[in-house]
Amino acid sequence: MRHTYHSEQWLPYSIDLVFAFFANPDNLPRLMPPWQKARIEKAVLTTPQLQVGSHLEGPVAGLGSRITLSFKPFPYAPMRILWEAEITEFVWNDHFCDDQLRGPFAYWHHCHSLRSETRTNTSGTLLRDEVEYELPLGKLGGLANHLVTRQLRSTFAYRHKRTDELLSTHTVR
Repeated sequence: MRHTYHSEQWLPYSIDLVFAFFANPDNLPRLMPPWQKARIEKAVLTTPQLQVGSHLEGPVAGLGSRITLSFKPFPYAPMRILWEAEITEFVWNDHFCDDQLRGPFAYWHHCHSLRSETRTNTSGTLLRDEVEYELPLGKLGGLANHLVTRQLRSTFAYRHKRTDELLSTHTVR
């Protein structure tokens, strides 16, 4: 059975800065809780054609990029889980989506979409995450969905806090 998870975060930064930040695979481990000890094991990047005036720091994972990440599934876990994903959609300053090729889920499709939005006279970016996933083990795996939902809520809460912290150290262009 497929499940969905949605998350939103408004950031007081330009869409170009926010998109470039999320398109840089080096930032992914920095957005995961420290106890997971996440690291990129392999990255095969296809760099997208950029818009004139785009200012980037670091690599960009465009359409067709594949990234293999490893992390601990719970605190003090003695093993690591490998997660390989491919960018299957990519439109600069609009959205990008990744699909799990190998990892803990039977199915995983995650889209990050962005749009410019002004709040209380401040220009910024609304970041939306939409995840569609299916747990392994059929109906048996489905029984654990409440645990997965709780973990996703916790992970995205951490990610929102870290995103704001990390972007606040950048010079807004």
